Amino acid sequence: MADSAPPRVLELTPLNPAFRDDPYAVLAHLREHHPVMRDELAGVFLLSRYEDVRGVVTDLTLWRSPKKAEEAAVLTRRILERDESMPDREGVGSILLLDDPDHARIRGPLAQALYKRVAKCRPLVEEVVAEALGKLEGREGFDLMAEVSLPIPIDVIARILGVDHTRLAEFRDWSEGIIQSLNPLRTPEQTEHMMRASEALGGFMTAMLAMRRAKGEDDLVTDMVELQAAGADLPDPDLISNLISLLVGGNLTTTDLIGNGARQFLLNPSERAKLVADPGLIGAAVEEVLRYDPPVDVTGRIASREMEVRGCPVHTSQSMMLSLRAANRDPAVFEEPDTFNITRKKSPHVAFGGGAHICIGAPLARLEGQVTLLRLFERFPNLRLAEPEAAAQWRSLPFFRGLQRLDVLT
Repeated sequence: MADSAPPRVLELTPLNPAFRDDPYAVLAHLREHHPVMRDELAGVFLLSRYEDVRGVVTDLTLWRSPKKAEEAAVLTRRILERDESMPDREGVGSILLLDDPDHARIRGPLAQALYKRVAKCRPLVEEVVAEALGKLEGREGFDLMAEVSLPIPIDVIARILGVDHTRLAEFRDWSEGIIQSLNPLRTPEQTEHMMRASEALGGFMTAMLAMRRAKGEDDLVTDMVELQAAGADLPDPDLISNLISLLVGGNLTTTDLIGNGARQFLLNPSERAKLVADPGLIGAAVEEVLRYDPPVDVTGRIASREMEVRGCPVHTSQSMMLSLRAANRDPAVFEEPDTFNITRKKSPHVAFGGGAHICIGAPLARLEGQVTLLRLFERFPNLRLAEPEAAAQWRSLPFFRGLQRLDVLT
């Protein structure tokens, strides 16, 4: 098998049934035999060993913007086409795809305000989780994705932003619609939902900014308006784009963190027993979920200079795709990497990327994951899979890993 041709990048997505069902077997072979793989069709280098992935994501000299990628980097540059399909907005766009100075200019004040909110929002998260789980009391079974994993992150970020509770249904619909911007294979109906949601959410955020300037509230939008007034170089179009990005990225990945985590505990009763016996393990447990079955497959960087990765030349403006999922199971770093173990001594995973572009929502995702998983198993001590032998129902969204459904019995 070592002499076989490596897979192309598009084969490392749920579009490939073998990868969808068990990505780790495919990635283990790739990591061992083709740790720096060039896919000429996609125009990228794919890196899969922990040392290389971590070295690249923490290199502050590399670029993130797909605009700086060579023309041959067709997969990376397709992100630009995706952005063009969205409704027109002024501004420089999302920090996910920006380099300095715009990246630092926008991320600095947004992170400052968000992290202050997260530091004091545990009671809010506990309340949202209690409400969601309370609705399930007395039920014999339910779809954990639809009833728990999906609504909790949306409701939490809505309350942090300051969305009126009476508009949560609209907010949830817009959130679901705009997530389709991450789906390159969306249907015409999904595209229409995405466009409608983007227009509505952009208008909603514009109106919220105006309202908070007239009368402040205890929420993140007011925090951002106050930072603007204090001199932050953050025009409304940039702020609106990045509040929407925070909503989209945080909802999708936190939904999958909760869903993947719940599934692993249901499949590994001994680990669940450890957590129930010692709830203080919940922090380490969420880190192990992030390492063992993270929501995001890959991130990317653009070479800003002539460089080498594991002896392979990478030229300026060439694109590198970094397999976070493969790195997190690298046996050179993790003992028994294919074992789910919430008491492993350390878990220096790269599920959130790294460097200047480390996931801005990581502290909130960790908090939501910790509270939800802990309260879920406290509330439903006999929770179990409805069909233990059935194959998992994974979504088909490329470069993300999350469940379509997770049917459980109480």
